[in-house]
Amino acid sequence: MTEKTDKLQSILQEKGRLAVAYSGGIDSHFLLAAALRALGKEQVLAVLCRGLMMPEAEVCEAERLLKDMGADYRILEVDVLAIPEFAENDKRRCYFCKKHLMSRIKECAAENGFTAVADGKNADDAGVYRPGAQAAEEIGIISPLFESGFTKQDIRTCAREWGISIWNKPSQACLASRFSYHTHLTAEKLQRVGEAEKILHDAGFAACRVRVHDMIARIEVPREDMGRLVTLTGQIQKIRELGFSFVTLDLEGIRSGVFD
Repeated sequence: MTEKTDKLQSILQEKGRLAVAYSGGIDSHFLLAAALRALGKEQVLAVLCRGLMMPEAEVCEAERLLKDMGADYRILEVDVLAIPEFAENDKRRCYFCKKHLMSRIKECAAENGFTAVADGKNADDAGVYRPGAQAAEEIGIISPLFESGFTKQDIRTCAREWGISIWNKPSQACLASRFSYHTHLTAEKLQRVGEAEKILHDAGFAACRVRVHDMIARIEVPREDMGRLVTLTGQIQKIRELGFSFVTLDLEGIRSGVFD
């Protein structure tokens, strides 16, 4: 771990000034913390995108974290539904969306005097389907965690050692991932699933997904949480009242890539 952190520090110091594409997740948060350590607050800028792909509660939490760190930051308003491939939930939706978002972030960074922009890609991302990573690479976004060999577990371990409060925060994903490919996305659909997941988060489920199949909401939580979930009839009813005909529990538990 010391070898990896030393390599990360060296990569960051070589940049001199760095903008970080920030989401509030543990990867970008850890990268930002490392950049602040290596370069100092005056040499680092965090850029956060706000749009329908991300629940508003997550945006507010991300901004709180940025303020707690004392980081200089900018928030960009983005209209993801104006991206045709996003609105139609194309299988390469993430590629086109990430290209748009990262281009906006690069423009914002340049306007503030930062030429280098980094994302939170880590070594584990190389082994999974990540079209967004391809888009970021194509427009010159660097990935210091990936270059340093940090895995997700490495990030969590080091973040815990550094006293970072969100070291064990569950991974989040774009709300569009809750719908099967080629489902036409609207603001109403994305906001509905965001509200459904907020009901679960407020009930204490840190890791959860609400997958949507037309008028059916399929809830995914870790298997150890299933017993508690089925007793919460009030929360399940609230989710149904958002406009779903049925609410079901996926007995396989929470997992990524369900609609891949």
